[in-house]
Amino acid sequence: QVQLVDSGGGLVQAGDSLRLSCTASGRTSTTSPTCWFRQAPGKDRDFVAAIRLGGQITNYEDSVKGRFTVSRDNAKNTVYLQMNSLNPEDTGVYYCASRTTQVISRNEVEYEFWGQGTQVTVSS
Repeated sequence: QVQLVDSGGGLVQAGDSLRLSCTASGRTSTTSPTCWFRQAPGKDRDFVAAIRLGGQITNYEDSVKGRFTVSRDNAKNTVYLQMNSLNPEDTGVYYCASRTTQVISRNEVEYEFWGQGTQVTVSS
């Protein structure tokens, strides 16, 4: 089992930055994919970014490319999501998730382990 704790959300203005953290404990693996999803009010949970192989492979949803950066600190078992140039469309609850299968998937149902979520609100 893997336990994930995500944190770092908050209320910011458009153009500001935030850094989310996802710390894993239990049977962790630096090579397994860790993914960030977000759920806007009244919408489905959507893929945002992912990282695997200790940080060698990353993947981003098109709307966040160039603004968001996913990284990891293997010594701390923590994955980060640096979010710059935030806009109101980035508002939502952000969840980190991981899976044991060594392939990144953008489908939330394929992730076995989830953080509790952290709220990000961007005001215009």
